[in-house]
Amino acid sequence: MDTFTVKAVIWNPANPVNKVEVELIVDTGATYTVISTSILNKLGINPTRTVQVMLADNRVIEKPIGEVGIEIEGYRASATPVIFGDEGINLLGSVTMEQLGLAPDPVSKRLRPTVVLLM
Repeated sequence: MDTFTVKAVIWNPANPVNKVEVELIVDTGATYTVISTSILNKLGINPTRTVQVMLADNRVIEKPIGEVGIEIEGYRASATPVIFGDEGINLLGSVTMEQLGLAPDPVSKRLRPTVVLLM
C-alpha cells in the first residue's frame, strides 16, 4: 500500500494544555504509534516501560513506550501508547487507529471512520 500522511495534535495526558501538531505517516504495518523522542521530551512524556519491536530488516530491539493524548480530524483519544522514536520518524500505528475508530483508505489516501465490532 502506498503511504500517506495525516496531521495530528498530541499532548501530555497529565498536562493537556501543552499541545503540538505533528505529521504522521499512516503505517498499517506498525502496531504502535511512533513519535520522535525530542517531541515527547518537549511534552514531558515519560516512558512507562520498554517493549521489544521488530524492525523492517527483522532485527528486534527494545524501545521505551509512554502515552499521549491524540486528535486526528476531530477523532480523539485521551491516551494512546507511543514508542519513543528516532528523530524525524513519526508513524501512526494500528492501535491508535483502532482507538480512534479510523482506518486507512488507500485509494483516497485518507483515514475513514470504521464500523466497530461489538461481538
